[in-house]
Amino acid sequence: MALVTTKDMFAKALKSDHAVGAFNVNNMEIIQGIVNAAQEEQAPLILQVSAGARKYAKPVYLLKLVEAAIEDSGLDIALHLDHGEDFEICKKCVDDGFTSVMIDGSKHSFEENIAITKQVVEYAHEHGVVVEAELGKLAGIEDDIKVDSRSATFTDPDEAAEFVERTGVDSLAIAIGTSHGAYKFKGNPYLDFERLQKIHSLIPNTPLVLHGASTVLPEFVARCNQYGGNIPGAQGVPENMIRTATKYGICKVNIDTDLRLAMTAEVRRYIVENPSDFDPRKYLGPARDAIQAMVQHKIKNVLNASNQR
Repeated sequence: MALVTTKDMFAKALKSDHAVGAFNVNNMEIIQGIVNAAQEEQAPLILQVSAGARKYAKPVYLLKLVEAAIEDSGLDIALHLDHGEDFEICKKCVDDGFTSVMIDGSKHSFEENIAITKQVVEYAHEHGVVVEAELGKLAGIEDDIKVDSRSATFTDPDEAAEFVERTGVDSLAIAIGTSHGAYKFKGNPYLDFERLQKIHSLIPNTPLVLHGASTVLPEFVARCNQYGGNIPGAQGVPENMIRTATKYGICKVNIDTDLRLAMTAEVRRYIVENPSDFDPRKYLGPARDAIQAMVQHKIKNVLNASNQR
């Protein structure tokens, strides 16, 4: 049981039709719910920290919580920086003990993205840390990163092959139609599987990553709205589409919005039904259980990752 990189996890996933869940964490209850689920399912696990989480909880708190989770659960866990915006934050996380970092240079030109990614790869690899990069842009919102649908561009397969060769990056996040947040599609959901297959055929040994892959499960949206929420028209990536993507090189599936919805739905329900309670443990406990149940469902029925530890 240790903090590990994603290298072995992805190597195994590339040889099968399962993917590793990468779940964003912000506090103790979220970490406990996710880790309990992975322990029950005996699944590989990536816990990832975004810019918003770093500001909210501070990296040192999250690192110590993950270390406690490893000791408590006996699991090997990869700790990943999600959407690192520059070399400095990636370096800081490598130095702090993260085992995987993402450098998101997708807002830059192709050549600039290559340059900054290569810089991060060289430093991280010197310290035994793996690197994820991104090519193409996803619409939506990921903490402080905002991309509207008109500026979102899908990943070019030939550029993906060139990018991996020139940077030496360990995994690549691609844009094939997903988006960040709870409002991923205005019409019918669509993922460009033909593009995904082409990318995978050109770089078959490179693990591919699907960002913005929450399903925005209707039951959680409905419960939030039932107990005072206002999230009309939220729509995510259908689970059958995610299952299909894992057949074509998607080894890592990022999930954040579904965690937030599961937790918020349960907190709202409890507070409305128990107006005299003011002990945070009374509503955070059920919220933790809701996260565990949702993550177990994802691991078992969507990612096909049960017993792949």
